[in-house]
Amino acid sequence: MVISLSQLESHLWEAANILRGPVDAADFKTYVFPLLFFKRISDVHDEEYRAALAESGGDEEYAQFSQNYRFQIPEGCHWNDVRELSMNVGQALQKAFRCIETANPEQLYGIFGDAQWANKDRLSDALLRDLIEQFSGITLSNETAEADVLGQSYEYLIKKFADLTNKKAGEFYTPRPVVRLMIRILDPHEGESVYDPACGTGGMLLEAIHHVHENHGDDRTLWGQLFGQEKNLTTSAIARMNLYLHGASDFSIHRGDTLREPAFFSGDNLATFDCVIANPPFSLQNWGDDIWASDPYGRNFAGLPPNRSGDYAWVQHMITSMAPARGRVAVVLPHGALFRMGKEGAMRKRILEMDLLEAVIGLGPNLFYGTGLAACILVFRRVKAPEKKDKILIIDASKEFRAGRAQNELLPEHVDRIYGWYHDFGDVDGVARVVSLEEIASNDYNLNIPRYVEPVVEGEALTVEEATARLRKSATAAFAAEDRLIAVLKREGLLL
Repeated sequence: MVISLSQLESHLWEAANILRGPVDAADFKTYVFPLLFFKRISDVHDEEYRAALAESGGDEEYAQFSQNYRFQIPEGCHWNDVRELSMNVGQALQKAFRCIETANPEQLYGIFGDAQWANKDRLSDALLRDLIEQFSGITLSNETAEADVLGQSYEYLIKKFADLTNKKAGEFYTPRPVVRLMIRILDPHEGESVYDPACGTGGMLLEAIHHVHENHGDDRTLWGQLFGQEKNLTTSAIARMNLYLHGASDFSIHRGDTLREPAFFSGDNLATFDCVIANPPFSLQNWGDDIWASDPYGRNFAGLPPNRSGDYAWVQHMITSMAPARGRVAVVLPHGALFRMGKEGAMRKRILEMDLLEAVIGLGPNLFYGTGLAACILVFRRVKAPEKKDKILIIDASKEFRAGRAQNELLPEHVDRIYGWYHDFGDVDGVARVVSLEEIASNDYNLNIPRYVEPVVEGEALTVEEATARLRKSATAAFAAEDRLIAVLKREGLLL
């Protein structure tokens, strides 16, 4: 029987709840996702066995040929083999995972992560048996759970775990409406390459697949054209599982520190890609400035970012990774990257002078997990359209969200409006303005959005005296806030 998305989501969430108590919510993903993937490949393996048996008229020897299977499952390492056990279940799971990884080295090496399944202080045999029985209540073959449905349920779990853990989840989860907006802006086409240097659970690469499928045709032309790197072992494994469960068959996800040890090369140079997209960790400290002082890949072309903030290290890495002709970048950054001075101000000036920046989009507050701060999206193009040269579109989309108790949310209508402003590349009162590089230079290359986009004030007209009084009051408040900020920066040793 085909399982619906809601049924699958409910079943998987009940499985996760079995872990409550012995396992911290932040670690649910470490255990649930490997089991989900193990159950999926076991059920698909059974399905492929039945198909091979039918095709050969019941020839058992033919049905055992490895070419009949997408993934190899060694003898004794199937889901049902582990399910039969009542003791040392964790040890059996650990052995099955390692053997499956070894049998599929190119596709599945390290995909099950490094969880300590045999730790009975945390995972008793009774708990693991309950967990396995919960998963055993559903069949996850292609016939009963299509890749798209299974992939959506996987995304559901990722978001649920993000809701549970909030700050920690921000390391690997970007709200999907923000991802959709960024992918619509980049507009990947059939056969183009897509690269995420901070790929987390792979959501941006998946959205690229969906975008091509919905707008341009055959998303299979992206197979072999999807690239990602992620520092966290568990998260990089989740990204690979996520792509497989969505039906992707050929991609490259590498575990590693992108800023210190980038994974993709073309000869002695960094590889370049048509679309480069990321939500890197905001203002990352100790990111590798010692290595970048003499970066062998030339990523410090605009300068060396400060040790306390790697924002412009990510920007320079992504610009370096843009393809020569049609390369484009969309990156999420904290608003401070638009106006911080010192080293970052100097780097921002050099990048702006290269005329690569096409748009700045300021988003509303509290959209991202782990921070209530508002963020922005910067859009770069290797070659800007003639009518956009020496110009930057600045958009204030800070009011585009639906307020929530714990988290604000971009709705589809918000995404549509923001994308429409970007696409039209024109002035909109109180929202968007096309600004010349000359004007930005006159502002010391400060990109702070309120400098260029003035909000529309609704209500009755003010007299000159009333307007002046309000201006004085606002200025007094601003100066007081600046004094408080300077005091905090001095206290933390960030300002001499």
